[in-house]
Amino acid sequence: MKKELRIVSPNGHLGFAPTKKESFELAVETCPDYYCADSGSDDIGASALGADKSVSMYKWQKHDLELMLLAARKPGVPMIIGSAGDTGANSRVDMYVQIIKDLAKEHHLPPFKIGYFYSEVEKPYLYNKLASEVTIEGLDGRPHLTEKDIDQTDRIVAVAGIHPFIKALDMGADVVIGGRSSDVAVFAAPVIREGFPESHAYYLGKVLECASFCAEPYGAKESVIGTITHDDVKVTAMHPDQRCTIASVAGHAMYERSNPYFEYFAGGMLDMTNCQYEQFDEKTCRITGSKYIPIEGDIKVKLEGSGLVGEKFIGIAGVRDPYTIKNINQVIEFAHEQTAKEFAGIPYHLNFRIFGKNGVMGDLEPVKEIKSHELGIVVEGITDSKVVAEELTLFATRQIFYAKLPEVKGTAGTAAYLIDDVLYAGRTYEWTMNHTVPVADPLELFKVEITEVNASINV
Repeated sequence: MKKELRIVSPNGHLGFAPTKKESFELAVETCPDYYCADSGSDDIGASALGADKSVSMYKWQKHDLELMLLAARKPGVPMIIGSAGDTGANSRVDMYVQIIKDLAKEHHLPPFKIGYFYSEVEKPYLYNKLASEVTIEGLDGRPHLTEKDIDQTDRIVAVAGIHPFIKALDMGADVVIGGRSSDVAVFAAPVIREGFPESHAYYLGKVLECASFCAEPYGAKESVIGTITHDDVKVTAMHPDQRCTIASVAGHAMYERSNPYFEYFAGGMLDMTNCQYEQFDEKTCRITGSKYIPIEGDIKVKLEGSGLVGEKFIGIAGVRDPYTIKNINQVIEFAHEQTAKEFAGIPYHLNFRIFGKNGVMGDLEPVKEIKSHELGIVVEGITDSKVVAEELTLFATRQIFYAKLPEVKGTAGTAAYLIDDVLYAGRTYEWTMNHTVPVADPLELFKVEITEVNASINV
């Protein structure tokens, strides 16, 4: 049994912005045992999944895959990618598999095996679960799944744990491309397969998932290396000017959690309540004390579903007039009232996001008194019809200029427009599923395949 294992994480969201080469090459020089990266997130919203597309540029995704593939194949160590193409949908897995094949051919790489798995879930599967009186629990306050929720959903992915990654590695894969996956599973899977404790493996995954976000000073898309033993986890920054410190690593471990100490995944939960952090050397933090708590009963797999809302246009207005700023709530109310009269009987969604007031946090904004000298207003108009959505957004945006306020005698100067038109923002979607479904077999929702790449090349 190995005493330690070393994994490089070059990018916290592969392809979202290009991996920085300098720190990656420094990581390569240390001869890691695995190259792993997460390539997806629900931070990007529901539209990418619903529309079955990537939000990351193809050029950047290919760039990052090329760096990792060439580095991994030279010494013959495994490479693992999760949540391919931002969403982990089947088409994104196929795209990544094809990129790997194209790169292998372009660089005349010796033959190797690529394993991949799909994560999309067909609607009949969930209808049957409900018909069998299986409860599909809602997360974060959502009610349990209903047939109506399924009806309103266009595309569904299940979030894989470690199981399909281990299956692909067991099948002999040198490169693994995963569908939608838990961030931590991408890193924990090979570590658990190699016989290291689950508690350390899942902690390693939690801290490596966003690469250099666990280092300071802040610098995105830089590589970090995680080293795991049977006793601890160490995380080392690769960029010459970055360090993994007690504060930076502990802070990232609590990042994006409703409870800062708990990380959930298919199969259990990581409890970081009693983690101990120490500065191992200038660039490395050492962590002990994490605890793995396996689930009791059937494994629960998270489902993410996306459903179409409509066609969206965006209008952009600026306000500099102090009196209009003071009375901006009346301006927006006027715009809503006029729009409701003009589009009576037509279903629509209309949002005014006021940057300089509460454009980021909305009703959750704690600062209520506006002290801005100017406001930026983004108007979102959505309907089923693209033509009507454009009309809706254009009409609503212009009402900011036409708003009638007491004591105003002039006819101009209350608002300005970035452009006189409105901008098409494509079809927009919303999250229709954030649920967990119990499964008897952790591979039930994940179809694992394997194929040989460059089989015709003689070595």
